[in-house]
Amino acid sequence: MTFGGSGTIFQAIGGLGQEDADAFIGQTLDAGVNFFDTANVYSQGQSETMLGKALGAKRKDVVIASKVFGRMGPGANEVGLSRLHILRSVEESLQRLGTDYIDLHQIHGFDPVTPMEEMLSALTDVVRQGKVRYIGCSNLAAWQIMKALGISAQEHLEKFVTLQAYYSLAGRELEREIVPMLLDQKMGLLVWSPLAGGFLSGKFTRAGVSEEDSRRSKFGFPPVNLEKTYDIIEAMQAIGERSGATVAQIALAWLLHQPSVTSVIIGAKKPGQLKDNLAAIDVKLEPADLEKLNKVSELAPEYPGWMFGFQGSDRRPGQVRDWSRIPSK
Repeated sequence: MTFGGSGTIFQAIGGLGQEDADAFIGQTLDAGVNFFDTANVYSQGQSETMLGKALGAKRKDVVIASKVFGRMGPGANEVGLSRLHILRSVEESLQRLGTDYIDLHQIHGFDPVTPMEEMLSALTDVVRQGKVRYIGCSNLAAWQIMKALGISAQEHLEKFVTLQAYYSLAGRELEREIVPMLLDQKMGLLVWSPLAGGFLSGKFTRAGVSEEDSRRSKFGFPPVNLEKTYDIIEAMQAIGERSGATVAQIALAWLLHQPSVTSVIIGAKKPGQLKDNLAAIDVKLEPADLEKLNKVSELAPEYPGWMFGFQGSDRRPGQVRDWSRIPSK
């Protein structure tokens, strides 16, 4: 998402040129990374083009994921998940990436005006034509994913094997409905914005921003609860000082410790940031560290979740009803 700079948003997020992209891809390949995520809408196709050029002959050694949904032009058929737009977008993405297949093609969001049957049928066609290996989804609710899986099973269509979603210590809403669904359905979880748009990078504290050239300062996304997130950052700082890890590494390591997470998608604008993020795989959080991070970032009790824990205790031998999880005014 940092490759290219077409449009105000993508200029703020990255704005990296081809030379930078080549260097970053080389650095990640040397570190053992073999999964690269892009989308046709990132800088209006520039990201896909730059990724394809940067990978070159290494393409056969990696997994490439892209997406379809966002607007690619002014016309009525240049956005969404209609059969026409999906088929056209796949061909255009293949051309930009310089490859004859996409390993994982994901819908980038929910299209309220296209029947799911039409969308899944088109995605099935591109899989059976050999242009796509697997299909996934992004930014969907649990009920939407389950509806799609049901249609795929009933109509013998390709099914979503992964969800790409926002998940971080500053945003754990995914745990209410989606994480249990993913574990139950054995779907993979690819995390986007694991540092909450840079807010968990270590640059932001209650004292202010330590670096002016910050994506978060220009583009405040995704939204965070500031006071709660500052508490989380302070907890990460304490753990980092003891373990010799940076705040960003602690944030990434926490995600890597979650059983629902398949992979974490990192993005950087500077080689130093990328090096720091890649080192997160070597950070081992102790049980006490995880408990501290889980506590400071936990979600407020919400129905019906607190009711499940209360009623379900009688079905789990030795478990006592946790009255503290029931909200009180």
